[in-house]
Amino acid sequence: MLRALIYLLPLALTIYAFIDCLNTPEDEAKHLPKIAWVFIILLFWIVGPIVWLAAGKMREVPAGGRTPSEWHRNHRQRWVAPDDNPDFLKSLKDENAKDEAVLKDWEADLRRREDELRRREGGTGPGEPAPGT
Repeated sequence: MLRALIYLLPLALTIYAFIDCLNTPEDEAKHLPKIAWVFIILLFWIVGPIVWLAAGKMREVPAGGRTPSEWHRNHRQRWVAPDDNPDFLKSLKDENAKDEAVLKDWEADLRRREDELRRREGGTGPGEPAPGT
């Protein structure tokens, strides 16, 4: 049991530090770029996560009072329901107008073909004998 804890505790610390590093905004990583911290955490199994937690991230509130959770909350994509999204509704109107134009073209083609069939039935068409012969 104690042997498992010797391996699980550093693994849990590494996973926690890795996820914490990935979720930290770039401007809050201290001393090195965030990608360098990721490599340090993953390559130096026990020391990397401890160094990240001790010196890699700003722990005080940055200038302007912004906290990391506010940064993530304010920069998150806001999804709205389709019937509230003006871009989606506009795309439906455009698609509807295009479908209406195609439908009108089909109806015009159908009328033209029906008129052509009526003319053939009413008169003599090519290759047809004249009525009464």
